[in-house]
Amino acid sequence: MTEDPKSDPPAVVNGLAEIRERAKQGRGLPPVHLWDPPFIGDIDMRIATDGTWFYQGTPITRPAMVKLFSTVLRRDGDDYFLVTPVERVGIKVDDAPFVAVELSVDGKDAQQTLYFRTNVDEIVTADAAHTLFVEIDGASQEPRPYLHVRRNLHALVNRSVFYELVELAVEEKVDGVPHLGVWSAGQFFPIAPAVELSEA
Repeated sequence: MTEDPKSDPPAVVNGLAEIRERAKQGRGLPPVHLWDPPFIGDIDMRIATDGTWFYQGTPITRPAMVKLFSTVLRRDGDDYFLVTPVERVGIKVDDAPFVAVELSVDGKDAQQTLYFRTNVDEIVTADAAHTLFVEIDGASQEPRPYLHVRRNLHALVNRSVFYELVELAVEEKVDGVPHLGVWSAGQFFPIAPAVELSEA
């Protein structure tokens, strides 16, 4: 039986078989930052703000396939690519390529460590190498919190997890200005000026 190409997203990227085998062997993430394969053009693939991956307008519903694609994702400047040893293709990302969907806390206040789980089941510890930061949306003026996942790829922290961070927030001075923020792995991450968050 011939498969509908829309149901077979792996066919759009060559070299994934090698990446899949690497994952099965527990060898960790592929070194996509070291690869320089030829760019063969853009494909009709998009990551929506909520973390859903689409191929030709249809959601990719297989979690294992989404996880596989996420391991070969790379950002160069403002552009996103899927990169294998043999080719590089461009995709669209509406906001951040990942979403932080769950928070675990170990410890309290300045001694605590925050662990985030992304929508592709990657666990990221907020620390000096994986910073937590908040941007203000220009249109809505709503806070948009992000977590650095790896290299220059980020996760948008979803609303419920952000509310958990607000509950954990303590006041500290940053450059002499009071901010509310959270501690993790010995780092303080401001999430809002103290007055702004206390009035919200």
